[in-house]
Amino acid sequence: MAETNQHVERESAVLKFWQEEQIFEKSLKKDSPKGDYVFYDGPPFATGLPHYGHLVGSIMKDLVPRYWTMKGYHVERVWGWDCHGLPIENIVEKEMKLASKADIEKLGVGQFCESCRANVQTYVEDWKQIIPRVGRWVDMENAYKTMDVEFMESIWWVFKTLWDKGLIYEGHKSMHICPRCETTLSNFEVNQNYQDVEDLSVTAKFKLLDEENTYVLAWTTTPWTLPGNVALAVGANLSYVKVKINDEFLILASETVETVLAGLEYEKVASLKGADLVGKKYQPLFDYFVNKPEIDGRPIKNWENAYTIQDADFVTTTDGTGVVHIAPAFGEDDLNLSKAKALPLIQHVLMNGTIIPEVTDFAGESVKSATDPKFMDKKIIEFLQVKNLVFKVLPYQHSYPFCWRCDTPLLNYATSSWFVDVPKIREKLIANNEKVSWIPDHFKHGRFGKWLEGVREWSISRDRYWGNPLPVWRCDSCKTVEVLGSKADLEKRSGQTVTDLHKHKIDDLTWTCACGGHYHRVPEVLDCWFESGAMPYAQMHYPFENKEKFESTFPAQFIAEGQDQTRGWFYTLMVLATALFDKPAFENVVVNGIVLAEDGRKMSKRLKNYPEVMEIVNKYGADALRLYLMTSPVIRAEDLCFSEAGVAETYRKNVVILSNVLSFYQMYASESVADLKKENLNNILDQWIIAKLNQSITNASKYLDEYELMNAGRVCLDFIDELSTWYVRRSRDRFKSENVEDKNNALMVLRYVLLEFSKLLAPYAPFISESIYQALRHSDDSQSVHLTVWPSIQFAMSEDILSKMSEVRVLVESGLALRAAQNVKIRQALGQAVIKADLPEQYLEILKEELNVKDIKVSADFPSAGQWQASEVMAMDFAMTEELLLDGTARELVRFVNMERKNSGFTINDEAKLTYFCEAEIIKKAIATMGDYLQKNTRTKEFIFDAALKDQVKAIKINGEEFYLKVEKF
Repeated sequence: MAETNQHVERESAVLKFWQEEQIFEKSLKKDSPKGDYVFYDGPPFATGLPHYGHLVGSIMKDLVPRYWTMKGYHVERVWGWDCHGLPIENIVEKEMKLASKADIEKLGVGQFCESCRANVQTYVEDWKQIIPRVGRWVDMENAYKTMDVEFMESIWWVFKTLWDKGLIYEGHKSMHICPRCETTLSNFEVNQNYQDVEDLSVTAKFKLLDEENTYVLAWTTTPWTLPGNVALAVGANLSYVKVKINDEFLILASETVETVLAGLEYEKVASLKGADLVGKKYQPLFDYFVNKPEIDGRPIKNWENAYTIQDADFVTTTDGTGVVHIAPAFGEDDLNLSKAKALPLIQHVLMNGTIIPEVTDFAGESVKSATDPKFMDKKIIEFLQVKNLVFKVLPYQHSYPFCWRCDTPLLNYATSSWFVDVPKIREKLIANNEKVSWIPDHFKHGRFGKWLEGVREWSISRDRYWGNPLPVWRCDSCKTVEVLGSKADLEKRSGQTVTDLHKHKIDDLTWTCACGGHYHRVPEVLDCWFESGAMPYAQMHYPFENKEKFESTFPAQFIAEGQDQTRGWFYTLMVLATALFDKPAFENVVVNGIVLAEDGRKMSKRLKNYPEVMEIVNKYGADALRLYLMTSPVIRAEDLCFSEAGVAETYRKNVVILSNVLSFYQMYASESVADLKKENLNNILDQWIIAKLNQSITNASKYLDEYELMNAGRVCLDFIDELSTWYVRRSRDRFKSENVEDKNNALMVLRYVLLEFSKLLAPYAPFISESIYQALRHSDDSQSVHLTVWPSIQFAMSEDILSKMSEVRVLVESGLALRAAQNVKIRQALGQAVIKADLPEQYLEILKEELNVKDIKVSADFPSAGQWQASEVMAMDFAMTEELLLDGTARELVRFVNMERKNSGFTINDEAKLTYFCEAEIIKKAIATMGDYLQKNTRTKEFIFDAALKDQVKAIKINGEEFYLKVEKF
């Protein structure tokens, strides 16, 4: 693909020009009469190479700032790196073969954290190559990092401010944990990785103590939680039945009988209400704690209420038996019920997912192993089957959460964590969301709005190592808590100089409490999403620096990320901005979809189901990739199955065509073409392309102002097609014309249009826009297209021109369809056509040339006699005369001669000598009578008839007749 490589080389030259001339830096320093435009960029991890998902967001974050810079704003663009959290820790764990937190502790937290620091920026240099190569302008040399002490200090200020506002507390709740990572996850992290799985469900038999041979049936989809059972729950007002099967009596909700007892013979013994069961005691399935109700030497509280039936309003008969097994350590409803009813809590599973020693039959086993998630469920069920305590076992298909980083099945687990009390500010969040423009707009009250309506406490602490430590110290004696908000606070309390705020650097810093005890830092680190949500403040080291700058530019005008961030970055930005300032963090947000492989599956390096980013860029150029992505529905939150063929088509239809238009202009332009003036616009085609440009500027500006990036991009692509296929093609003869005035006018118009369009296209395709601009600009123009002002309408045109030209094109389509139906080529002239549209003469002349018709009349009635053929809007006469046949033959000759010229490497200025032979009289006569036409359109100076040519060259067919041709330079 020689032309592709040529364009890629041109992009490399443009990139070099930008770098050598510091064009990006100049764009930041140029006059900005409209002030600052601010956007926030969610920092990526440098733990892998950028993929197409990254590029969609990154290109949007280049496109929008380029536009607003050209509109007269100053748009600061500084890169950021996400440095903390499980993504980094998981990489180090694999490299160092660390299987658990115990392994990390054995290695040493300090060594582990320093290894994390060293691995944070593994692929930074690759990012620094790829991001500029796709045309993004951003300062990567002065990038902020979430592990920088300044960034971390601002995070401490955010935490302290929320604490002072009463929005942070420590609590014991049921949350999802990752047993491999041994830490809690926030509810929106859990939502990131649900997978459809098959588990085992069991209906277990709980034997009542005060009724002979009587069992209550309870159903669960998590058999591994049964050793932690402390109660059963029923609905007080629900109806239950006691049935007899063989010698056993079973109790279950009456509405579940048909499902649960399907296929079994049973006798109904009694009806009762749930309230009748409340207070009854039953024999536990497992007796590990009956004689010694303690775990790790600590007594289990409220043991007197163990193994009782309770009423609960969450019990339904939709699934199961209408009886719920209660294990407070492993479910939110269960934990809440245990608090309300003073039930004991048996936590028989550790944070690492293994069973405690007290559960002797299963001690040390994993309850949800990543390799075999059903292993423990099977063992529990088999154990109970031996004791005749299993009524039924069935497979259960459901959606289950997995760790978003290591893909381990999560556990619902009651544990302590630090929370942001988001429900306290729910109404403010909803109100602030009303101030935001969402693209697409359905996210505002849909996915994001509904998420805000149901907000829950945000768990922000992680039982990990490589992160921003919670700035919380607790007295080991009186348990008083002290929260710090700055590095200076820590230095003042500890009396030590602090240069690094990471866990292994500050955990040894203590001080004496008034009670005589000592303050020690709590062990947890902050959720890295807390850092991402606080990046507007932390990237500026606010409020320690840049206070006035931040406060005068907050909130940002624009952000953009994928739709998964409605419950991630978009959410955390909104929560923290609302909590701190009662403002939204952003005014406009563009939500993009997911880029999938062409087969619709997730892109996978292992499967190699997609081409590498740089492979595409090096093959088609960055402009083609940018245009492909930015004009696709992926930037309106729809998924895109990435197709190399789609990039190739975008390249051919836009980049190549636009390059060809520029080359065409350069072929006919003198060294310098004057600026266009109003008096030069006297040709209807010139007026039309200016009107079309004006319309494109108006529409693209409107769409970009509204952040409808796909629509604005498509306006540009449509214009490229119109410019090439209609204006340049229709004006081709004018550029070759001996009419100097008309030729110069056409050149001035095409130069003006290309220059203005290069500005319009610049945010989308910055490389080819720069190439066009540099080829056409005058020496006193701006140095770069990206330093120019956004295009405006300079020559007002009547919209009537566009509507009339549209009529012409409809007529052309109709006429071409009539020709095709009669199998008559366009090069064969026709005598007459009749149209119903009343068009001025200039438009009729275009129509004649397009349809190759000698005369066009306007009439309400179409002729029907002879060889006339008609559509709804046009009739054409297909009768042939010798004059028409000669005309058509001459046009065929021109086509073949010019094809031969091209194949022989002739330039536009080379004159030719034509040697030919044919026996067809019509061809001979065409050459004899239409010599002037042939000479002008093929630059042929001499026509030589030579019969010997028949034995020298292969014949071609002209209207079915053999013709022998040789073209030589004159």
